[in-house]
Amino acid sequence: MWSGLPQPDKGLPPPLAVIPGPWKGVGPCRGHREAPGPLAQATVEGETPGEEAPATTQLDVSRLRSSSMEIREKGSEFLREELLRAQKELKLKDAECARLCRVREQLERELEELTASLFEEAHKMVREANTKQAASEKQLKEARGKIDMLQAEVTALKTLVITSTPASPNRELHPQLLSPTKAGPRKGHARHKSTSGALCPAMCPATGQGLAQDKEGREVDTTLFAEFQAWRAAPTLDKACPFLDRVHREDVGPCLDFTMRELSALVRGAVEDNTLTIEPVASHTQPTTRATAVECGHTSTCALSGLTSPCRHRIRLGDSKSHYYISPSSRARITAVCNFFTYIRYIQQGLVRQDVEPMFWEVMRLRKEMSLAKLGFFPQEA
Repeated sequence: MWSGLPQPDKGLPPPLAVIPGPWKGVGPCRGHREAPGPLAQATVEGETPGEEAPATTQLDVSRLRSSSMEIREKGSEFLREELLRAQKELKLKDAECARLCRVREQLERELEELTASLFEEAHKMVREANTKQAASEKQLKEARGKIDMLQAEVTALKTLVITSTPASPNRELHPQLLSPTKAGPRKGHARHKSTSGALCPAMCPATGQGLAQDKEGREVDTTLFAEFQAWRAAPTLDKACPFLDRVHREDVGPCLDFTMRELSALVRGAVEDNTLTIEPVASHTQPTTRATAVECGHTSTCALSGLTSPCRHRIRLGDSKSHYYISPSSRARITAVCNFFTYIRYIQQGLVRQDVEPMFWEVMRLRKEMSLAKLGFFPQEA
C-alpha cells in the first residue's frame, strides 16, 4: 500500500512542506498571484488568518476598478473618434446635398425656359401655318377662278377661230366654192380680192369694181373696213386708234353707261384692263351690295342700274373683295363688251388665223351684240 510519503531511496523530491524558503510559482499564470517576497511573507506570517481575506479582496477590487476605467477611457476615446468621423461624413453629405439642390434648381430653370421656348416656337409655327393656309386657300380660289375664265376663253376661241385648209376648205368662208344652186344669184359687182387675200376697202378706180354685197344681205362699210384694216396691220389696244376710238364712242361707252355713274366708270376700267370677274350667285346666298337694296326672296336691286330685278350674278373688280350684284340685263351688256375685247385681244396676240374680211364681220357681229344689249335685248337664261 501507498504510505503517503515518498521514500528517499527511490530518488523522489522531498515534500513541499520540508523545503525551506519562500514559495514561488513556476511561471506567470493567469488567475494566480505571484508569491510575496520575504518582507511580505514575514508580515503575512505575523498576521492572523482572519485579516488576510479583506486585504486580498480590496486589492482585487482596486485592480478591477482600474481595469474598468481603462476600458471606459478606451471606449469613450473610440466613441469620440467614431463621432468625429460621423460628423465629417455628415458635413460631406450636407455639401453634396447642397450641390445636388443647386443642380436641381438649375435644371428646373433650364427646363422651364426650354418649355417656354418650345411653346413659343409651337405657337409661331401654328401662326405661320395658318397664314400659309389662308394664303394657299386664297391662291387656290384665284387659280380656280382663272381656270374657269381660261376655259371660257378657250371655248370662245374654239368657237371664234375658224380654220380653213386647202384639203378641207370652209365653204362658209369661201362662198365661191358653193354650187350655183346653193350659192344663189349674186347681185351687184363680183368680189375682187387683192394679192393678200383681203377685201378691197374701196372701189378700185382702175377697174371700176366695187365691194360685193354679202349673201345674207350684208354690205361692207368702206370707212369701217378701212379703219379696221389699218388697225389689223398693227393691232393695239390704244384708244387713239381710229378703229377703237369709234368702237369706244359708239358701242362700248353707251353699252356701259349705267345709272350708277361712279360704279359704271369702275366697271368700264376693269373691262378694259381685263380684271373684271363675273360669278354666278348660289340660290341660298342673300345678295348684299354697297348700293341700297330691297331684298325679297331672290329679288334685289341691281348695283348698276338701280332697278329691282332678280340678281343671279355678281361682279368683282380686280383684287377687291367687294362684290356687286347685277341684273341679267346688266350682265348681258357687260358680257357683250367683254366678248368684243376678248376677240380684239386674240387678234392682237395672233391667235385668230383668218383673213381680214371674216375677222371684220366677226367684229361687226360683236358690235351688233353690244348695240342690242344696250337697247335691252339679251338671251333669256334657262
